Amino acid sequence: MASDRSDSDDEQNQHTQSSDDQKPVDKSEQEQIAQPHTPEEHAESSEKEERRVGPGRLAALALGALGVSYGDIGTSPLYALRECFRGSSHLMPTSANVLGILSLIFWALVLVVSTKYMLVVTRANNNGEGGMLALVALLNPWRRDAGRHSRLLLKLGVFGSALLYGSFMLTPAISVSSAVEGLNVATSIFRPYVIPITIVILIGLFAIQSRGTEAVGRFFGPVMIVWFVTLGGLGLYGIVQEPSVLGAINPWHGVDFFVRNRGTGFVVLGAVFLVVTGGEAMYADMGHFGRRPIQLAWFVLVLPALLLNYYGQGAMLLHSPGESASQPFYHLAPDWALYPLVVLATCATVIASQAVISGAFSLTRQAVQLGQLPPMRLFQTSSEEYGQIYVPTLNWLLMLATIGLVLGFRSSDNLAWAYGVGISFAMTITTCLAFFIMRERWRWPLWAALPLTLGFLAIDLPFFGANLLKIPHGGWFPVVTAIVVFTLMATWRRGRELLAKRLTEDDPVPLEEFIHNLATEDTVRVSGTAIFLASSDAGTPPMLLHHLEHNQVLHKRVLLLTVRTEDVPRIPAADRLEIKELGEGVYRVFARYGFMQNPNVPVAVRLCERFGIEIDTDRVTYYVGRATIIPTDDVPGMMLWREKLFAYMSRNAIQPVSYYKIPPERVIELGLRVEI
Repeated sequence: MASDRSDSDDEQNQHTQSSDDQKPVDKSEQEQIAQPHTPEEHAESSEKEERRVGPGRLAALALGALGVSYGDIGTSPLYALRECFRGSSHLMPTSANVLGILSLIFWALVLVVSTKYMLVVTRANNNGEGGMLALVALLNPWRRDAGRHSRLLLKLGVFGSALLYGSFMLTPAISVSSAVEGLNVATSIFRPYVIPITIVILIGLFAIQSRGTEAVGRFFGPVMIVWFVTLGGLGLYGIVQEPSVLGAINPWHGVDFFVRNRGTGFVVLGAVFLVVTGGEAMYADMGHFGRRPIQLAWFVLVLPALLLNYYGQGAMLLHSPGESASQPFYHLAPDWALYPLVVLATCATVIASQAVISGAFSLTRQAVQLGQLPPMRLFQTSSEEYGQIYVPTLNWLLMLATIGLVLGFRSSDNLAWAYGVGISFAMTITTCLAFFIMRERWRWPLWAALPLTLGFLAIDLPFFGANLLKIPHGGWFPVVTAIVVFTLMATWRRGRELLAKRLTEDDPVPLEEFIHNLATEDTVRVSGTAIFLASSDAGTPPMLLHHLEHNQVLHKRVLLLTVRTEDVPRIPAADRLEIKELGEGVYRVFARYGFMQNPNVPVAVRLCERFGIEIDTDRVTYYVGRATIIPTDDVPGMMLWREKLFAYMSRNAIQPVSYYKIPPERVIELGLRVEI
């Protein structure tokens, strides 16, 4: 993220853009602008642009990916192997058990992250953007010819996104806690202060979010290079003492582990899953850097460093069993390096937490733009990076939830029980959605798509099943969080559908009839431009009819403006507007934005000059409708408690004037009371 841009800076940026937009264009250019590109053309353009990235730029992007995309999975060595030998499994660190678990870790990283995500799922990007909602948007379940399975996929994808919110709260808590607990290895003096230190770090982390992190982000990559090099170096130090652990690459050790331990082995699988929990976050952050930089960073540095460290921890368990099982990561370090390692680990966990928080902001913006959550205040903290945003409401909710988790669970051991349930289910959903991408977008034959999907599910489902055992011990938290978030999303979307239906129950006046009446009736026209925000293109907007009926006057130029969010991440400014002249000074205008963009209506209005529509922005009046929701049992709709919930969400949502960045002094609001 970047440091905050003030309102004046934002306005200056808007004026700069508008001055560029005012360049004269010929008719052929206007026609080109009026024809939007298809999502397929956007994706093809994005892939071509990525292929043109030079080696220097590719390396720079890979460095940035280290600081944002790999913070989560990169801090898993702090607690993942430790949890395999603690908790309810009571597994002894014998040679067979250590080699078996190391084999499972190796193949989990290779099959889940390297194969599934790096080689397959990252190909399913929506104009370069990844993540659950981007994957859903790629399937376009909102299209008119969408079948029943598309609606099911939409609900599945939305629920998968809701599951991630639980991990957004858990990741900072478990990561920072596990880093600070390293102080206990050096001395017991710090034991009473671990939780207070953790909370102070978390408060500081959330407090700086409003400032943005562009400057800090330049520091992230180098710090993570030091972190991953340290991971690899510590791992080599352990492996040299017990080289036999390298034999765990043989998958037979994993098979033998399950044969010998049976039910206990299945329980341990839930702890092994912790090594791959950052895979979904990496996919969600792909849009910041691109597929190739993400892959380069993974295969060149991250994967080797993780494998070396896990195997080094395993070697330490074999070489000096007993006390080292309590904190195998920190026991890898020499005594003189322990305190510096705790500091470095804390920095790495803060970076991991920052990446997760940024992912939460991005996911929330996607949900708002796709109509799954009510509009809320969003701040773009960088003029260069779309993904660098700040969502105040979500930020403080995440902080309170994270601190509550630290106080409630008391240690990273206990937090590990809550961690993994939501992500394992989300990974399973990603596999299912990827199958439909293979079939519907990539046109793969069934004989190619089905075996690959079944192979991935053969890994995902055991991990998910093992994590379900965590539910009584804290795993219920991400499940409850997902249910709450999904209920909010489903209620908001259904409520918006009902509201639109109520507003159009009366037969809308066709625009052709309205224009004809303007030409034949003695309507008083005054100078200036009126812009009516219309949520639908069906007929004449009720606000326009309401205004004309009560005021008996209309501006000489009228724009019926509808803001549309497309199922691609970004729409170039050249493709922003679609304009149709209806006659009598009335124009139908569609402003198109991607689901990763923040709509700005005044800037879009300035673009009208490209189409020969000269608008004096100092004399523009915006007409905005404001509906007051009246929950009632008399009108068929949702259950009464959901209608009340929707009414509450609607009252507290950011209003169109703020959301679309419309100057409030140029706005006239028309109120409506609607029963649903």
